[in-house]
Amino acid sequence: MRLSRYFMPVLKEDPKEAQIVSHRLMLRAGMIKQQAAGIYSWLPMGFKVLNRVQQIVHEEQQRAGHIPMLMPTLQSADLWRESGRYDDYGDEMLRIKDRQKRDLLYGPTNEEMITDIFRSHVSSYKDLPLTLYHIQWKFRDEMRPRFGVMRGREFLMKDGYNFDLTKEDALHAYNRHLVSYLRTYERMGLQAIPMRADGGPIGGDYTHEFLVLAETGESEVFYDSQITDLTFGAREIDYDSVEACQSVLEEFTSRYARTDETHDEAIFAEVPEERRRTARGIEVGQIFYFGTKYSEPMGATVVGPDGNRVPVHMGSHGIGVSRLLGAIIEASHDDKGIIWPEGVTPFHVGIVNLKQGDVSTDSACEALYAELKAQGMDPLYDDRDERAGAKFATMDLIGLPWRITVGPRGLANNKVELTSRRTGESLEMSPQEAIVRLKEIYQPIFDAAF
Repeated sequence: MRLSRYFMPVLKEDPKEAQIVSHRLMLRAGMIKQQAAGIYSWLPMGFKVLNRVQQIVHEEQQRAGHIPMLMPTLQSADLWRESGRYDDYGDEMLRIKDRQKRDLLYGPTNEEMITDIFRSHVSSYKDLPLTLYHIQWKFRDEMRPRFGVMRGREFLMKDGYNFDLTKEDALHAYNRHLVSYLRTYERMGLQAIPMRADGGPIGGDYTHEFLVLAETGESEVFYDSQITDLTFGAREIDYDSVEACQSVLEEFTSRYARTDETHDEAIFAEVPEERRRTARGIEVGQIFYFGTKYSEPMGATVVGPDGNRVPVHMGSHGIGVSRLLGAIIEASHDDKGIIWPEGVTPFHVGIVNLKQGDVSTDSACEALYAELKAQGMDPLYDDRDERAGAKFATMDLIGLPWRITVGPRGLANNKVELTSRRTGESLEMSPQEAIVRLKEIYQPIFDAAF
């Protein structure tokens, strides 16, 4: 993409309404625009990152054997009355009527609807196990929407639902989701720690939240510092193996890590004092097992091996897709702007032309631009007639991980400058060497795609 042709309305000043870093930088970088309290338009660059995050979520869900679908944003109130949650959910639910005076709601979650779909089409244990998921916009009427996409009223969320014959099968689905979430977050450059949590209005005896440590997190968290040394890495796992998934769950949940809602001071005191940590965390996902909480009242049963009908065991598993952008920025920024991890960056590299209009510089930039695209990368070429300082400031603000600077002086020696946004380190090399180096950096990321 050529920046002269792109729509990226950056702001020079900090917006007064932005209270936290991610909100401020997303507005300044031209990623979002507020349309109403807690409701945003996603401008091209914000939408581009949102799609990259969404794609990683899709890939890791399908790697784990989960099946994508799409449910509507509007739901019938009758389904929620069946489960008993229509009146219990509270004022966060947006309740509306259509022209026929039928009660509808803008879905805050989808347990009822997916249960209705299941009971309409599945009747035998032979069709189990089954995990369905979708990524869809949701609405919760927060009393005080704030912090940009971190606590908005409208948000994009992945929610998945497993249906299993037994509790043991459903707990394997729970573990499988935990593994897939660890892979998902690490591909985005995040360390999201699974922490024992509270079931809230969804319910469930088994539940973990995934939290990213950040000063602006809404939750107080307590943890053993050893957990921050754990990484899933590039290991492969057989998602059908109960033992393999259980082993990962034990590895990542055996050390103390809890939110303030489930914190137990007595258990925490058993952690060696030098490893006890208290911090703030941003929730970016949660997994639940809730047994037959929805299947029993809504008649989601199957014929079991003995010929008798039994309610299925269920769980739900969510990832805050739009919220993740805010969490990534909160965890990865400096005083100049955003620092995107390579896995989710809107553009893989920025090209800065230091002397727009100079024949040799323009030609070198065009050649780099074309070759990077030919190598499967997505470059952003700053071809504006702007001074160098303004171009560098823009690149720092929008946070592309790598920048290639091209100027007449360097080209006289067949050199360009490759700069890391994260470290600030710059190296002079030939244009072709810069392309080779970037290919080496991004190839493992491309290879990780499902």
